[in-house]
Amino acid sequence: MTIDEQHVRRALELARAGVGLVSPNPAVGAVVVDASGREVGAGTHTFEGVKHAEVLALEQAGDGARGGTLYLNLEPCSHQGRTGPCADAVIAAGICRVICSMEDPNPRVAGQGFAKLRAAGIKVELGLFEAEAKKLNESFAKYIRRGKPLVTLKSAMTLDGKIADATKPGTEHSSESGSATPASEGARSGYHWITGEVARAHVQQLRHQSDAIVVGVGTVMADDPLLTDRSGLPRRRKLLRVILDSYLRIPLASRVIQTAEHDVLVLCSTAEEESRRALEAKGIRVMQIAAANGEERPDFAAIVQSLGQLEITSLLIEGGALVNGAALASGEVDKVFLYYAPKIFGEGAVPFIAGEGLRGRAQCVQRFELHRFGEDFALEGYLRDPYSGQV
Repeated sequence: MTIDEQHVRRALELARAGVGLVSPNPAVGAVVVDASGREVGAGTHTFEGVKHAEVLALEQAGDGARGGTLYLNLEPCSHQGRTGPCADAVIAAGICRVICSMEDPNPRVAGQGFAKLRAAGIKVELGLFEAEAKKLNESFAKYIRRGKPLVTLKSAMTLDGKIADATKPGTEHSSESGSATPASEGARSGYHWITGEVARAHVQQLRHQSDAIVVGVGTVMADDPLLTDRSGLPRRRKLLRVILDSYLRIPLASRVIQTAEHDVLVLCSTAEEESRRALEAKGIRVMQIAAANGEERPDFAAIVQSLGQLEITSLLIEGGALVNGAALASGEVDKVFLYYAPKIFGEGAVPFIAGEGLRGRAQCVQRFELHRFGEDFALEGYLRDPYSGQV
Protein backbone atom coordinates (compact mmCIF):
# COMPACT_ATOMS: atom_id res chain seq x y z
CA MET A 1 0.00 0.00 0.00
CA THR A 2 1.41 3.40 -0.97
CA ILE A 3 1.71 6.34 1.42
CA ASP A 4 -1.16 8.10 -0.35
CA GLU A 5 -3.33 5.00 -0.04
CA GLN A 6 -2.58 4.75 3.67
CA HIS A 7 -3.65 8.35 4.28
CA VAL A 8 -6.83 8.07 2.17
CA ARG A 9 -7.77 4.88 4.03
CA ARG A 10 -7.28 6.76 7.28
CA ALA A 11 -9.59 9.50 5.98
CA LEU A 12 -12.20 6.86 5.15
CA GLU A 13 -11.94 5.44 8.67
CA LEU A 14 -12.47 8.92 10.09
CA ALA A 15 -15.48 9.38 7.81
CA ARG A 16 -17.01 6.08 8.96
CA ALA A 17 -16.77 7.33 12.55
CA GLY A 18 -19.42 9.88 11.58
CA VAL A 19 -22.03 7.29 10.57
CA GLY A 20 -25.10 7.84 12.73
CA LEU A 21 -23.88 11.30 13.71
CA VAL A 22 -23.90 13.12 10.39
CA SER A 23 -27.26 12.65 8.61
CA PRO A 24 -28.61 14.40 6.59
CA ASN A 25 -25.08 15.52 5.68
CA PRO A 26 -22.44 13.25 4.10
CA ALA A 27 -19.85 11.32 6.12
CA VAL A 28 -16.46 12.96 5.61
CA GLY A 29 -13.03 12.39 7.11
CA ALA A 30 -9.90 14.41 6.44
CA VAL A 31 -6.18 14.09 7.14
CA VAL A 32 -3.50 16.79 6.78
CA VAL A 33 0.09 15.71 6.22
CA ASP A 34 2.86 18.32 6.38
CA ALA A 35 5.65 18.79 3.83
CA SER A 36 7.82 16.21 5.64
CA GLY A 37 5.12 13.52 5.43
CA ARG A 38 3.99 13.69 9.07
CA GLU A 39 0.28 13.68 9.97
CA VAL A 40 -0.47 16.99 11.68
CA GLY A 41 -4.27 17.17 11.55
CA ALA A 42 -7.36 14.96 11.33
CA GLY A 43 -11.07 15.58 11.41
CA THR A 44 -14.45 13.83 11.30
CA HIS A 45 -17.58 15.75 10.38
CA THR A 46 -20.64 15.46 12.62
CA PHE A 47 -23.88 17.36 12.13
CA GLU A 48 -23.89 18.77 15.65
CA GLY A 49 -20.23 19.75 15.36
CA VAL A 50 -21.12 21.92 12.34
CA LYS A 51 -17.54 22.33 11.11
CA HIS A 52 -16.58 20.17 8.16
CA ALA A 53 -13.87 17.52 8.44
CA GLU A 54 -11.29 19.37 6.34
CA VAL A 55 -11.69 22.55 8.40
CA LEU A 56 -11.24 20.58 11.63
CA ALA A 57 -8.11 18.93 10.23
CA LEU A 58 -6.69 22.25 9.00
CA GLU A 59 -7.32 23.94 12.35
CA GLN A 60 -5.53 21.12 14.14
CA ALA A 61 -2.63 21.30 11.68
CA GLY A 62 -2.20 25.06 11.99
CA ASP A 63 0.96 26.27 10.23
CA GLY A 64 1.86 22.65 9.53
CA ALA A 65 -0.69 22.62 6.72
CA ARG A 66 1.34 25.10 4.61
CA GLY A 67 2.99 23.21 1.79
CA GLY A 68 1.30 19.99 2.91
CA THR A 69 -1.22 17.52 1.51
CA LEU A 70 -4.90 17.13 2.36
CA TYR A 71 -6.43 13.65 2.11
CA LEU A 72 -10.18 13.16 2.20
CA ASN A 73 -12.97 10.94 0.91
CA LEU A 74 -15.27 13.65 -0.50
CA GLU A 75 -14.69 16.83 -2.50
CA PRO A 76 -14.43 20.03 -0.42
CA CYS A 77 -17.58 22.10 -0.73
CA SER A 78 -17.55 25.31 -2.75
CA HIS A 79 -20.74 27.00 -1.53
CA GLN A 80 -22.04 28.79 1.55
CA GLY A 81 -24.14 26.55 3.75
CA ARG A 82 -24.09 26.27 7.53
CA THR A 83 -20.36 26.96 7.09
CA GLY A 84 -18.30 28.82 4.52
CA PRO A 85 -16.81 27.06 1.48
CA CYS A 86 -14.21 24.48 2.54
CA ALA A 87 -12.35 24.94 -0.75
CA ASP A 88 -11.60 28.52 0.32
CA ALA A 89 -10.28 27.30 3.69
CA VAL A 90 -8.01 24.77 1.96
CA ILE A 91 -6.58 27.48 -0.27
CA ALA A 92 -6.07 29.89 2.64
CA ALA A 93 -4.25 27.20 4.66
CA GLY A 94 -1.56 26.89 1.99
CA ILE A 95 -2.21 23.27 1.07
CA CYS A 96 -0.28 22.32 -2.09
CA ARG A 97 -1.87 18.97 -2.92
CA VAL A 98 -5.30 17.37 -2.40
CA ILE A 99 -5.88 13.62 -2.72
CA CYS A 100 -9.61 12.80 -2.73
CA SER A 101 -11.69 9.70 -3.37
CA MET A 102 -14.68 11.17 -5.17
CA GLU A 103 -16.56 14.19 -6.45
CA ASP A 104 -19.42 15.53 -4.31
CA PRO A 105 -22.79 14.24 -5.64
CA ASN A 106 -24.43 17.44 -4.41
CA PRO A 107 -25.39 19.41 -7.56
CA ARG A 108 -24.36 22.61 -5.73
CA VAL A 109 -20.77 21.33 -5.63
CA ALA A 110 -20.25 18.57 -8.24
CA GLY A 111 -16.69 19.44 -9.27
CA GLN A 112 -16.76 23.13 -8.45
CA GLY A 113 -14.70 22.60 -5.28
CA PHE A 114 -11.97 20.90 -7.29
CA ALA A 115 -12.14 23.66 -9.90
CA LYS A 116 -11.50 26.28 -7.21
CA LEU A 117 -8.52 24.36 -5.89
CA ARG A 118 -6.97 23.90 -9.32
CA ALA A 119 -7.52 27.57 -10.17
CA ALA A 120 -5.49 28.41 -7.05
CA GLY A 121 -2.61 26.22 -8.25
CA ILE A 122 -3.33 23.24 -5.97
CA LYS A 123 -2.66 19.82 -7.46
CA VAL A 124 -5.78 17.64 -7.23
CA GLU A 125 -5.77 13.85 -7.60
CA LEU A 126 -9.08 12.02 -7.68
CA GLY A 127 -10.32 8.43 -7.50
CA LEU A 128 -8.37 6.61 -4.78
CA PHE A 129 -10.76 4.08 -3.12
CA GLU A 130 -13.63 5.66 -5.02
CA ALA A 131 -15.90 2.59 -4.78
CA GLU A 132 -15.60 2.50 -0.98
CA ALA A 133 -16.20 6.23 -0.74
CA LYS A 134 -19.29 6.03 -2.94
CA LYS A 135 -20.76 3.20 -0.90
CA LEU A 136 -20.19 5.12 2.32
CA ASN A 137 -22.22 8.10 1.10
CA GLU A 138 -24.75 6.39 -1.18
CA SER A 139 -27.71 7.43 0.98
CA PHE A 140 -26.58 11.07 0.91
CA ALA A 141 -26.19 10.87 -2.88
CA LYS A 142 -29.72 9.55 -3.36
CA TYR A 143 -31.21 12.08 -0.94
CA ILE A 144 -29.35 15.18 -2.19
CA ARG A 145 -30.19 14.45 -5.82
CA ARG A 146 -33.75 13.17 -5.60
CA GLY A 147 -35.05 14.28 -2.20
CA LYS A 148 -35.78 10.68 -1.22
CA PRO A 149 -34.04 8.19 1.07
CA LEU A 150 -31.96 5.27 -0.08
CA VAL A 151 -34.31 2.29 0.35
CA THR A 152 -32.77 -1.02 1.44
CA LEU A 153 -34.87 -4.16 1.73
CA LYS A 154 -33.46 -6.46 4.37
CA SER A 155 -34.76 -9.97 4.96
CA ALA A 156 -33.56 -13.29 6.30
CA MET A 157 -34.70 -16.61 4.94
CA THR A 158 -34.01 -20.26 4.39
CA LEU A 159 -32.35 -21.65 1.27
CA ASP A 160 -35.79 -22.21 -0.24
CA GLY A 161 -36.76 -18.57 0.28
CA LYS A 162 -39.00 -18.86 3.37
CA ILE A 163 -39.08 -16.20 6.07
CA ALA A 164 -41.19 -18.11 8.59
CA ASP A 165 -42.16 -21.73 9.11
CA ALA A 166 -45.64 -21.34 10.59
CA THR A 167 -48.07 -18.82 12.05
CA LYS A 168 -47.91 -18.48 15.81
CA PRO A 169 -50.98 -19.90 17.54
CA GLY A 170 -53.50 -17.24 18.44
CA THR A 171 -52.12 -14.53 16.18
CA GLU A 172 -53.86 -12.92 13.26
CA HIS A 173 -52.56 -13.49 9.73
CA SER A 174 -51.82 -9.90 8.75
CA SER A 175 -52.78 -8.31 5.45
CA GLU A 176 -49.93 -5.87 6.08
CA SER A 177 -47.07 -8.30 6.71
CA GLY A 178 -48.13 -11.52 5.06
CA SER A 179 -46.74 -13.47 7.99
CA ALA A 180 -47.40 -13.72 11.67
CA THR A 181 -43.67 -14.24 12.19
CA PRO A 182 -42.04 -11.87 9.72
CA ALA A 183 -38.59 -11.85 11.30
CA SER A 184 -38.29 -8.11 11.88
CA GLU A 185 -36.04 -8.47 14.92
CA GLY A 186 -33.42 -10.50 13.11
CA ALA A 187 -35.10 -13.39 11.31
CA ARG A 188 -37.22 -15.25 13.83
CA SER A 189 -39.36 -18.16 12.63
CA GLY A 190 -42.22 -19.22 14.84
CA TYR A 191 -40.48 -19.55 18.18
CA HIS A 192 -37.04 -19.98 16.61
CA TRP A 193 -34.49 -17.77 14.91
CA ILE A 194 -33.74 -18.49 11.27
CA THR A 195 -30.28 -16.91 11.28
CA GLY A 196 -27.57 -17.14 13.91
CA GLU A 197 -26.19 -14.62 16.38
CA VAL A 198 -23.50 -13.24 14.05
CA ALA A 199 -26.03 -12.36 11.35
CA ARG A 200 -28.44 -10.90 13.88
CA ALA A 201 -25.69 -8.68 15.28
CA HIS A 202 -24.97 -7.42 11.78
CA VAL A 203 -28.63 -6.42 11.39
CA GLN A 204 -28.02 -3.93 14.20
CA GLN A 205 -25.22 -2.40 12.11
CA LEU A 206 -27.66 -1.95 9.23
CA ARG A 207 -30.08 -0.25 11.60
CA HIS A 208 -27.33 2.02 12.88
CA GLN A 209 -26.55 3.09 9.32
CA SER A 210 -30.23 3.90 8.69
CA ASP A 211 -32.33 6.93 9.59
CA ALA A 212 -35.60 4.96 9.63
CA ILE A 213 -36.92 1.41 9.73
CA VAL A 214 -40.32 0.35 8.38
CA VAL A 215 -42.49 -2.70 9.12
CA GLY A 216 -46.14 -3.63 8.71
CA VAL A 217 -48.54 -3.65 11.63
CA GLY A 218 -48.67 -7.45 11.37
CA THR A 219 -45.05 -7.58 12.48
CA VAL A 220 -45.92 -5.54 15.56
CA MET A 221 -48.99 -7.65 16.38
CA ALA A 222 -47.14 -10.95 15.94
CA ASP A 223 -43.63 -10.29 17.25
CA ASP A 224 -44.11 -7.20 19.45
CA PRO A 225 -40.64 -5.94 18.44
CA LEU A 226 -38.83 -2.86 19.70
CA LEU A 227 -37.39 -1.96 16.26
CA THR A 228 -34.54 -0.05 17.87
CA ASP A 229 -30.85 0.40 17.06
CA ARG A 230 -29.06 -1.86 19.53
CA SER A 231 -25.61 -1.57 17.98
CA GLY A 232 -24.36 0.32 21.03
CA LEU A 233 -22.94 3.04 18.77
CA PRO A 234 -23.83 6.72 19.22
CA ARG A 235 -26.29 8.42 16.89
CA ARG A 236 -27.46 12.00 16.51
CA ARG A 237 -31.15 11.24 16.26
CA LYS A 238 -33.10 8.17 17.20
CA LEU A 239 -33.89 5.58 14.56
CA LEU A 240 -37.34 6.55 13.29
CA ARG A 241 -39.67 3.55 13.72
CA VAL A 242 -42.27 3.58 10.94
CA ILE A 243 -45.32 1.33 11.09
CA LEU A 244 -47.56 0.71 8.08
CA ASP A 245 -51.03 0.37 9.58
CA SER A 246 -53.87 0.99 7.13
CA TYR A 247 -56.66 1.06 9.73
CA LEU A 248 -54.71 2.01 12.89
CA ARG A 249 -54.98 -1.43 14.45
CA ILE A 250 -51.67 -1.22 16.31
CA PRO A 251 -52.10 -2.23 19.99
CA LEU A 252 -51.46 0.61 22.40
CA ALA A 253 -49.79 -1.92 24.72
CA SER A 254 -47.20 -2.92 22.12
CA ARG A 255 -43.58 -2.28 23.04
CA VAL A 256 -42.98 0.05 20.10
CA ILE A 257 -45.80 2.31 21.35
CA GLN A 258 -44.90 2.03 25.03
CA THR A 259 -41.27 2.99 24.38
CA ALA A 260 -42.00 5.83 21.94
CA GLU A 261 -40.06 9.03 22.49
CA HIS A 262 -41.12 11.06 19.45
CA ASP A 263 -39.45 8.38 17.32
CA VAL A 264 -42.50 6.43 16.10
CA LEU A 265 -44.47 7.30 12.96
CA VAL A 266 -47.62 5.39 12.04
CA LEU A 267 -48.71 5.60 8.41
CA CYS A 268 -52.31 4.83 7.58
CA SER A 269 -54.63 5.08 4.61
CA THR A 270 -57.86 5.32 6.62
CA ALA A 271 -57.82 6.89 10.07
CA GLU A 272 -60.64 6.88 12.60
CA GLU A 273 -60.38 10.00 14.71
CA GLU A 274 -60.65 8.08 17.98
CA SER A 275 -57.76 5.75 17.07
CA ARG A 276 -55.66 8.68 15.89
CA ARG A 277 -56.25 10.62 19.11
CA ALA A 278 -55.35 7.58 21.23
CA LEU A 279 -52.03 7.20 19.44
CA GLU A 280 -51.23 10.90 19.48
CA ALA A 281 -51.90 10.96 23.22
CA LYS A 282 -49.01 8.48 23.50
CA GLY A 283 -46.72 10.83 21.60
CA ILE A 284 -47.07 8.94 18.31
CA ARG A 285 -47.12 10.86 15.05
CA VAL A 286 -49.86 9.63 12.70
CA MET A 287 -49.70 10.47 9.01
CA GLN A 288 -52.34 9.60 6.45
CA ILE A 289 -51.01 8.48 3.05
CA ALA A 290 -53.28 7.80 0.10
CA ALA A 291 -53.68 4.12 -0.75
CA ALA A 292 -52.16 2.68 -3.90
CA ASN A 293 -54.50 1.92 -6.77
CA GLY A 294 -56.56 -1.12 -5.94
CA GLU A 295 -54.83 -1.59 -2.59
CA GLU A 296 -55.71 -0.97 1.05
CA ARG A 297 -52.26 -0.12 2.35
CA PRO A 298 -50.60 3.32 1.89
CA ASP A 299 -48.88 3.83 -1.46
CA PHE A 300 -45.22 2.89 -0.99
CA ALA A 301 -43.88 5.49 -3.43
CA ALA A 302 -45.76 8.20 -1.50
CA ILE A 303 -44.32 6.85 1.75
CA VAL A 304 -40.75 7.17 0.47
CA GLN A 305 -41.41 10.70 -0.79
CA SER A 306 -42.93 11.73 2.56
CA LEU A 307 -39.97 10.35 4.51
CA GLY A 308 -37.62 12.34 2.29
CA GLN A 309 -39.49 15.47 3.29
CA LEU A 310 -38.66 14.59 6.91
CA GLU A 311 -34.92 14.56 6.04
CA ILE A 312 -34.75 10.78 6.18
CA THR A 313 -31.82 9.84 3.95
CA SER A 314 -31.88 6.05 4.45
CA LEU A 315 -34.78 3.65 4.99
CA LEU A 316 -34.47 0.00 6.03
CA ILE A 317 -37.42 -2.28 5.22
CA GLU A 318 -37.88 -5.18 7.65
CA GLY A 319 -41.34 -6.30 6.61
CA GLY A 320 -43.12 -9.55 5.91
CA ALA A 321 -44.05 -11.11 2.59
CA LEU A 322 -46.66 -8.58 1.44
CA VAL A 323 -44.69 -5.54 2.57
CA ASN A 324 -41.65 -6.91 0.74
CA GLY A 325 -43.74 -7.53 -2.36
CA ALA A 326 -45.37 -4.10 -2.29
CA ALA A 327 -42.02 -2.36 -1.80
CA LEU A 328 -40.40 -4.20 -4.72
CA ALA A 329 -43.43 -3.68 -6.96
CA SER A 330 -43.33 0.07 -6.26
CA GLY A 331 -39.93 0.39 -7.90
CA GLU A 332 -38.63 2.31 -4.87
CA VAL A 333 -36.16 -0.28 -3.55
CA ASP A 334 -32.56 0.68 -4.33
CA LYS A 335 -30.71 -2.24 -2.77
CA VAL A 336 -31.24 -5.53 -0.96
CA PHE A 337 -29.46 -7.19 1.94
CA LEU A 338 -30.70 -10.77 2.09
CA TYR A 339 -29.47 -13.18 4.76
CA TYR A 340 -29.66 -16.93 4.10
CA ALA A 341 -29.50 -19.71 6.67
CA PRO A 342 -28.58 -23.31 5.72
CA LYS A 343 -32.13 -24.55 6.33
CA ILE A 344 -35.06 -25.69 4.21
CA PHE A 345 -38.67 -25.27 5.39
CA GLY A 346 -40.57 -26.60 2.40
CA GLU A 347 -44.26 -26.38 1.54
CA GLY A 348 -46.56 -24.33 3.75
CA ALA A 349 -43.89 -21.96 5.04
CA VAL A 350 -44.13 -18.21 4.43
CA PRO A 351 -42.36 -16.96 1.28
CA PHE A 352 -40.03 -13.97 1.02
CA ILE A 353 -42.55 -12.03 -1.11
CA ALA A 354 -46.29 -12.29 -1.72
CA GLY A 355 -48.89 -10.32 -3.64
CA GLU A 356 -49.60 -9.73 -7.30
CA GLY A 357 -47.48 -6.64 -7.85
CA LEU A 358 -44.36 -8.42 -9.10
CA ARG A 359 -46.04 -11.10 -11.18
CA GLY A 360 -44.15 -11.39 -14.47
CA ARG A 361 -41.83 -8.47 -13.59
CA ALA A 362 -38.33 -9.76 -12.91
CA GLN A 363 -35.92 -7.43 -11.13
CA CYS A 364 -32.20 -8.08 -11.48
CA VAL A 365 -29.74 -7.52 -8.64
CA GLN A 366 -26.59 -5.82 -9.89
CA ARG A 367 -23.10 -5.31 -8.41
CA PHE A 368 -23.72 -7.82 -5.66
CA GLU A 369 -21.38 -8.99 -2.90
CA LEU A 370 -21.55 -12.12 -0.77
CA HIS A 371 -20.87 -11.92 2.97
CA ARG A 372 -20.35 -14.69 5.50
CA PHE A 373 -21.84 -14.51 9.02
CA GLY A 374 -20.95 -17.66 10.92
CA GLU A 375 -22.98 -20.47 9.35
CA ASP A 376 -25.12 -17.98 7.43
CA PHE A 377 -24.35 -15.90 4.35
CA ALA A 378 -25.86 -12.77 2.82
CA LEU A 379 -26.23 -11.20 -0.59
CA GLU A 380 -25.90 -7.42 -0.78
CA GLY A 381 -26.70 -5.86 -4.14
CA TYR A 382 -28.42 -3.09 -6.04
CA LEU A 383 -31.64 -2.87 -8.03
CA ARG A 384 -30.65 0.63 -9.15
CA ASP A 385 -27.63 2.89 -8.86
CA PRO A 386 -28.07 5.34 -5.92
CA TYR A 387 -26.02 7.94 -7.80
CA SER A 388 -27.63 7.80 -11.22
CA GLY A 389 -31.00 6.25 -10.36
CA GLN A 390 -30.55 3.91 -13.33
CA VAL A 391 -31.72 0.30 -13.14
